[in-house]
Amino acid sequence: MANLTKNSERDLRVAIAGLGPIGKGAAEALDAGIDGFSLAAVSVQDPEKHHNWLGTLKKFPAILPVEALSDAADVVIECAPAKLLRSIVTPFVETGKTAIVLSAGALLENEDLIDIAKKNRGQIVVPTGALIGLDAVTAAAVGEIHSVRMVTRKPVRGLVGAPFLVENNIDIESIKEPMKVFEGTARDAAKGFPANLNVAVALSLAGIGPDRTVLEIWADPALTRNTHRIEVDADSARFSMAIEGIPSENPKTGRITALSVIALLRKQRAALRVGT
Repeated sequence: MANLTKNSERDLRVAIAGLGPIGKGAAEALDAGIDGFSLAAVSVQDPEKHHNWLGTLKKFPAILPVEALSDAADVVIECAPAKLLRSIVTPFVETGKTAIVLSAGALLENEDLIDIAKKNRGQIVVPTGALIGLDAVTAAAVGEIHSVRMVTRKPVRGLVGAPFLVENNIDIESIKEPMKVFEGTARDAAKGFPANLNVAVALSLAGIGPDRTVLEIWADPALTRNTHRIEVDADSARFSMAIEGIPSENPKTGRITALSVIALLRKQRAALRVGT
């Protein structure tokens, strides 16, 4: 995380790409004050839609096209549609800057961005998001992890419209009981559920990779919260974790995801940092 603190003499300028629940939450926190950071710019597909809301902030940020963000900021928070990941992240990591990426699933289709970041001393940061225990998985990966399995259960409205369901003509809107709609690797899940399973990709990147991380996805009409259960078997420990996330105004995104980004920024200059 060195890039986020490399210049202690001034605040690092932050750009936010996308003003859904995550982007708005991060913008409000930055506007209220996070030590070492300031909100410099935002990029949205429909600026007029967000103009009034941005006017409620103490300091109105610049509204810029994606390609101009890297000229105005040191750090970008990417919380936009996955198809925009490359255009948002590339200019930052090419110039040795930091990209905080929420569309982790899209990284699997743009893995060369990691090499670009390494070559130019840039950094791609994937926040913990809606998943507990990434510290434990990261630590276990220093040794040998034998297997990682994740079972995700979501309310129906959080899965409707996912490409995998559409392509396979899987109708979940009228189900009365829990229905398993997918079982496979995290890589395949990221392709089939790009707006839903960034959490699984983050887990796979922390552990044994997207091709060995196994995932089940269930649609459950009785649920109002996104639930994830993870089981890890490693040479250092065997452990399981479970979380029930409360959805934000976007049913595909949990409230805790925005809070995870804020926590990530706050810990950079904190006198006490807890966690790996």
